Amino acid sequence: MKIGIEGQRLFRTKKHGMDMVALELIKNLQKIDKKNEYVIFVKPDEDRCLKDTDNFKIVELSGGPYPMWEQWALPRAAKKYGCDILHCTSNTAPVFSKIPLVLILHDIIYLESISIFKRAGTWYQKLGNMYRRWVVPPVVRRSKKVVTVSNYEKDRIAKFFRMNGDRLSAIYNGVGSHFQKITDVDYLQNIKAKYGLPDHFLFFLGNTDPKKNTKGVLKAFADFNAQSEKKYKLVMLDYDEKALQSLLAEIGHPEARFYIQLTGYVPNAEMPAIINQCDVFLYPSLRESFGIPILEGMACGVPVITSNTSSMPEIAQGAAHIVDPHQPNEITDGIIKILNDENYRNLLVEKGMERSKYFSWKRMAEENLKIYEELGTANNSQS
Repeated sequence: MKIGIEGQRLFRTKKHGMDMVALELIKNLQKIDKKNEYVIFVKPDEDRCLKDTDNFKIVELSGGPYPMWEQWALPRAAKKYGCDILHCTSNTAPVFSKIPLVLILHDIIYLESISIFKRAGTWYQKLGNMYRRWVVPPVVRRSKKVVTVSNYEKDRIAKFFRMNGDRLSAIYNGVGSHFQKITDVDYLQNIKAKYGLPDHFLFFLGNTDPKKNTKGVLKAFADFNAQSEKKYKLVMLDYDEKALQSLLAEIGHPEARFYIQLTGYVPNAEMPAIINQCDVFLYPSLRESFGIPILEGMACGVPVITSNTSSMPEIAQGAAHIVDPHQPNEITDGIIKILNDENYRNLLVEKGMERSKYFSWKRMAEENLKIYEELGTANNSQS
């Protein structure tokens, strides 16, 4: 069987959540499947993070902007290479391709009537959501199998599209093996110097996506520092300076800018060294289909604060401090409790490290491989 996998953005240098899921899927399939043939379709870019193997061929495919590449270049290439299945990894897929589709539908936030997500966000995010709203419904209808990443999201998708269980599966994401407790002091110091990390800090993976709850976290952090004799820094990654100052002014805490460290973009390989050095990992998002960073924080041996909404309690399973993300005071209280109660902090660390072991990219790849084989068997029986 020949399986095509869409990995359009895998060669770009600044990879994000869905890119990392697709990359881990492919790398683990390369380890476990020596029988089937694979064709990986990527857009040319700088970070050549995948290589051909005996049964994996990497095809660099030009074709213009994302929609044009996906709707025109990808299905033509999949047909040219004789793919029996086309696995699209990032919510969308070619609408008119005749090749049997497997779709990873990470979430359907852009289809839900949640006002906060409709009125906020950058123009790029809004245009992306418009494209998804057009593409996803017909693609879901014609996909042979739809895979999502949590039971919470599976239930949302099933209700929204009125799907039965035969075509819809939940397969958990994993956590990278490099997310672990680091004991190399020199390496930690090098990363600390590279990104200008303070001695004590809270770490927040925020961005301009409204669901990340950046405004709520900034309010909680400012209130925490106002109450605390010992002032902490908040480390954030690739966040826009102008957007940050605007949010701080909006919440009435422009003075908090002095206590916020922006690192710029951090490669995934260096992320564990930053997480290892934080005092608390903040991930109180408003809505997640999975929440990989929750596990990354746990695997690195730091206490995590996350939300009581959507999939996050399912993933955390009592191994994180749970808050209502709409209430910044609960985030503030969580920070204070973790920093002041050593026994509670140690309990969260212990439970978190144990919980993170349950999630494996290898297992995720194995479960996707089962889907390919089931579809291959069904196709053979029909031919």
